[in-house]
Amino acid sequence: MKIAIGILVVILLALQQQIWFGQSGYFGRKALAARQAEQQSRTESLTMRNAKMTAEVLALKSDSAAFEARARSELGMVREGEVFYLIPESQD
Repeated sequence: MKIAIGILVVILLALQQQIWFGQSGYFGRKALAARQAEQQSRTESLTMRNAKMTAEVLALKSDSAAFEARARSELGMVREGEVFYLIPESQD
């Protein structure tokens, strides 16, 4: 009887080991949930970035004023006949 109880205890401990420490066990699932939350956060930020870029592309395609404003601000372009003045900041 003692041997049977001992064997059952060993089997129970082996099964518990799989439940807690196995690949699909408790700790494995916790790690997987953390990775999923991280990926979800990254996906949301990339979705927002893509929406901004889509809006910017649509604005550039539909409105020449947006195209011109971007060329002026980022590339420093000026129209023909305009005079560009650069005023340096004071070095106090």
